[in-house]
Amino acid sequence: MNSKCGLTWRLSIGVWALVAGLAVLPHGEARAEPGTDLVARGEYLATAGNCVSCHTVEGGEPFAGGVAFHTDFGTIYSTNITPDKQAGIGGWTQEQFERAMREGIRADGAHLYPAFPYPSFTKVTDEDMSAIWAYLQTIEPSSRKATPNELSFPFNQRWLMSVWNTLFLDEGAYEENPEKSEQWNRGAYLVQGLAHCSACHTPRNRLGAEIADEFLHGGTIMDHAGPDGELRPWYAVDLTPSPTGLKAWSAKDIADYLHDGVSNRTSTFGPMNDVIGNSTRHLTREDAEAIAAYLTDLPPSGKTQEAPTTQQLAVGEIHYTIHCGTCHLPTGLGIEGSAPPLAGSAIVNAEKPTSLINVIMHGANKPKGWTPPQHWDKSMEPFSDRLRNREIAYIATYIRGSWGNAASPVMEEDVKGMR
Repeated sequence: MNSKCGLTWRLSIGVWALVAGLAVLPHGEARAEPGTDLVARGEYLATAGNCVSCHTVEGGEPFAGGVAFHTDFGTIYSTNITPDKQAGIGGWTQEQFERAMREGIRADGAHLYPAFPYPSFTKVTDEDMSAIWAYLQTIEPSSRKATPNELSFPFNQRWLMSVWNTLFLDEGAYEENPEKSEQWNRGAYLVQGLAHCSACHTPRNRLGAEIADEFLHGGTIMDHAGPDGELRPWYAVDLTPSPTGLKAWSAKDIADYLHDGVSNRTSTFGPMNDVIGNSTRHLTREDAEAIAAYLTDLPPSGKTQEAPTTQQLAVGEIHYTIHCGTCHLPTGLGIEGSAPPLAGSAIVNAEKPTSLINVIMHGANKPKGWTPPQHWDKSMEPFSDRLRNREIAYIATYIRGSWGNAASPVMEEDVKGMR
């Protein structure tokens, strides 16, 4: 998921590491030794790419695959990327690995599905690709065999992906923008490449391809990320500085959130728990700030929404005051150290209210295995058993239409579908 600042720097350090960090094995194949600089760099890059989250089932062997990805076309399971020669990629060459990363074609010539985000990974530089490959050779092999995908015809026909690639794959490594700063280019390289932020935060067309004209404008994903582990839709928010996205967020807010899991705007919950826990909190502060610099400089999505009516807001205010006002205050600004602000919240202002409804109904689950720095003392509790669908819709509508928020109203049917 990353590289270092500037292509010239990456080239020089990459070549140096490649020469210094490889040992020639008796059969003539080059393999990185554990602990070398190349391997350490590859580990950092693989962490930035969050490989472990997508290739490790809960409680399973690291990188052994089996994680389910629920799509409109069926369920796709991640593969074993350990160096096991039978079950993993131990029998692959580096060239075959790079082809999979850039073109979505595995060692046997069969096509991969874009649930594996090769449309993003194609932007990774040669030097970073070499480092990731070197690191993957050092992890513990696993003999766990791949879980068969559950795709209906014709989506189970891999050869169709050749047509998909022709239509939608924009192959080629990231090219720096000479009109932007080194920090901005670093952030763009991470977001567009290894971090593959667009895989969740960009809407997709009917063929499952990201809509290029709506890059990072927000997208719906299916995830088990709630406190009860049920599969539900979540909305990955608009990452542009738009009213429906991160307009209220400063670059520091974004960097703090990615690096610490908490900021003045919110703390991590839901699907972002794994992203931050396994990936972005391990980035250097400089890389988190580079991502923030890039995101805050994006053009706003320009999305607008129909505001709630005066009557909807009046009814919603009553329910909000009873159930939410104590912690989040009548002003929606929250209480420092206790409850985050709702005014300007990206989740609240999102084009689709699914994540907001999830939090109101089922609570905001804390991450497992790590704890963000203490910032918000209280954890959002579930209201699904205390409030009817209509009442939750009233509250969500009021929140989305107050204190400068300008998002569309939430209907009772929207909440019912989230039960």
